[in-house]
Amino acid sequence: MKHIVIDARNRRSSTGRYTDMLLEYLQKKPSNFQYTVLVLEEDPWDPKDKNFKRVACSFKQFSLSPIEQIRFAVQLYKLKPDLVHFTMPQQPLLFFGNKVTTLHDLTFLKYPRNKSSNYFIFIIKKILYIFLLKASTRSSAKIIVPSIFVKDALISFIPSLGKKVSVIYEAAETKHITKAQPLKDVRKPFIFHVGSPLPHKNIENLLVAYTEIKNSNPDVQLVLAGKKEFYFNKLQKVIDKHPFKESIVAPGLVNDNELSWLYKNCEAYILPSLSEGFGLPGLEAMVHGAPVVSSNATCLPEVYGNAALFFNPENTEDISLKIERILSDTELRKDLIKKGYSQVKKYSWKKMAEETLGIYTKVLDK
Repeated sequence: MKHIVIDARNRRSSTGRYTDMLLEYLQKKPSNFQYTVLVLEEDPWDPKDKNFKRVACSFKQFSLSPIEQIRFAVQLYKLKPDLVHFTMPQQPLLFFGNKVTTLHDLTFLKYPRNKSSNYFIFIIKKILYIFLLKASTRSSAKIIVPSIFVKDALISFIPSLGKKVSVIYEAAETKHITKAQPLKDVRKPFIFHVGSPLPHKNIENLLVAYTEIKNSNPDVQLVLAGKKEFYFNKLQKVIDKHPFKESIVAPGLVNDNELSWLYKNCEAYILPSLSEGFGLPGLEAMVHGAPVVSSNATCLPEVYGNAALFFNPENTEDISLKIERILSDTELRKDLIKKGYSQVKKYSWKKMAEETLGIYTKVLDK
């Protein structure tokens, strides 16, 4: 029986839903493979299928430490895999075995994240990231990406990858809707965004647009949910200077029940990103019956089709005009909600897992 190792250290990160759903549906799919799933030591994940085994992995998701690189490679070799699926490009350079890599986006190349006050260290980290990205993708038998946009961008960046890259769409499904739970301080009507305010998420432009929205819709709150960490702390300083700061609610990290309530009760879900690999929150909003007002950048028109109202994310006037339109046009809201329900049916986590299993089989049959 062939042995596949799945690197699931990112289960608790922003790309964790993908890994969770991959593991869930692979366990439901009969196969002739034996799986070992690598998770962080504190991660409580346990397998439900006899062909799956949990193995603790003490190495960080993002580490450039040579010692950790070597120790992680040693752990992989000891497992004697026929194939390793890295669910992110961060992987040990000294592992030369058969592997498949999932790359969710190339956002870092244009919108790098800099938490360091030392610009020299930041530049070094960026150079190392690009080096690791190129090394991991070139040494992979197959590369999985979540959209045609990411595929084209990756091949443009590294032309030699050519036919290695396969598009496997992600999904959002109604079965994961939980019981809705209201949040304190949030009142209707409100518009909503969830996620870490990383540089490419473009939340500051949304805040500028909100000033105009508030002038014509004085009762509308803006709710920005997400874990209170480095970038949210930076954003809070901008919020504190906003002329309508009393109407901006930042509840921090919300649980699934609270998130469900926010999706179901918002006037619109707003996605102002300058760059995305798939745009999962917008689909999740559609699942819950929220009309989506979205940036027209990168993959978002590809993924949302005609089920969203699009704006130019670099034009704050366009952002405010499109949001004001959805707030004032009841028929448009109903139409987008209806189209949203249809759009999400085009995507399936089950299909994603089946197509990924197909990639494993092709690689192992060579």
